[in-house]
Amino acid sequence: MTFSAAVKSALTPTGRLRASINLGNPILANRDAAGLPAGVSIDLARELARRLGVEAELVVSDSAGKSVDIVNADQADIGFFAIDPVRGQGILFTAAYVLIEGSYLVREASPLQHNEEVDSAEHRVTVGKGSAYDLYLTRALKAAQIVRAVSSPAVVDTFLANGDDVAAGVKQQLESDAKRLPGLRLLPGRFMVIEQAMGVPKTRGTAAQAFVAAFVEEMKASGFVAQALARHRIEGAAVAPAAGL
Repeated sequence: MTFSAAVKSALTPTGRLRASINLGNPILANRDAAGLPAGVSIDLARELARRLGVEAELVVSDSAGKSVDIVNADQADIGFFAIDPVRGQGILFTAAYVLIEGSYLVREASPLQHNEEVDSAEHRVTVGKGSAYDLYLTRALKAAQIVRAVSSPAVVDTFLANGDDVAAGVKQQLESDAKRLPGLRLLPGRFMVIEQAMGVPKTRGTAAQAFVAAFVEEMKASGFVAQALARHRIEGAAVAPAAGL
């Protein structure tokens, strides 16, 4: 990949590539045994920094909303987000590099059996504030009430503490919580597919976005993303198809 001095300057104004990393989505990033951030998004950030000839600087947060705010405030040069029109007001996205399923979780005794039954006036649905699920369900749910937990990892604990009816989030996170806490089950299927992409602040311009978009396509085509998912033992996430397919 080639790039101009202007593109490098737009993406690394501090001399480093600052990457906004959301540890609230375990599919993308988590902490390793040593307590250090690790995951596919971090691998991508470091590879992009290597291509640009600079060091990567990780700007870590615990929720998608905070991660978005960091990029919008120009405190990071790139980020890793679910594509959403609300976020698109300040961020230029690439095509997706990973596809993740969004699922609902309920108590074993809940009468709910199908996703289509959730959107009812008597139901309270817990989501992580500012997450892709929050943004999507705010538009999609017409009757159910949305309750916002402080972050996606806190959704199930908030759902249980409040006595809410449904928890919504990353399928793998909910499956992990169901194993951790007795008396819970996932509704079959999914209510959405999340397209996880890279993004840059709109202020950096379309040339910078185009370079990062081309980088994402190469990382998918070369097997880099698939290998990163396997290396970090991530299950249930799929490499996104090439842009336009």
